[in-house]
Amino acid sequence: MKRSFSNRLHAIKYVTLSFIICSLGLFNTAHSQTTYQTSGPAKIQILGTSNIHDWEMNTDKGNSTAVFISDAHGALSGLSALTFTLPVESLKSEHSGMDKNAYKAMHSDKFAQLSFTVLSASIKPAGSTYQVYSKGRLTISGVTKDVDVTGICIVNADKSITLNGSYKLKMTSYNVTPPSIMLGAIKTGDDITVKFNLLYKAK
Repeated sequence: MKRSFSNRLHAIKYVTLSFIICSLGLFNTAHSQTTYQTSGPAKIQILGTSNIHDWEMNTDKGNSTAVFISDAHGALSGLSALTFTLPVESLKSEHSGMDKNAYKAMHSDKFAQLSFTVLSASIKPAGSTYQVYSKGRLTISGVTKDVDVTGICIVNADKSITLNGSYKLKMTSYNVTPPSIMLGAIKTGDDITVKFNLLYKAK
């Protein structure tokens, strides 16, 4: 009786283990993870306001690595990792005085880069595109905060991936004093919008 029960228990464990292994095998077959690197200009645009007129700063010097998950048909099903870095002093406006004061406000002498790292993310189909929802950590001027960032993904004909979107923040939340120019005659507002347009290609 004891031996029969022991044999039955052993059989149950074997079947359970086999099921888990097969399930993992099916998942790995049906889904694949591919590492992508930004290719070409990684366009970042910062839009802000002032007491005189709106302003913007632009750069194409960002660098990002992402790991996208796709199914057997090539459709995106997940994003398991993404990191992004940007040299602060690559940001340029139409006024060198504005740029200089902005770098000073962001303490670029101590914190030369701003960065963003995804902690978790999900991707959902949205017609011919994909909606990306991510939770991550944004670091500016040495201050790191948890943020929620959304974007739109497009899988291009050559299998590259375009990711674009925007995120709003307050400069003072990151220990950045809104810069001014012309001896304070032009003062910038605290609220800014960061727009991003990234093109990824498989490594």
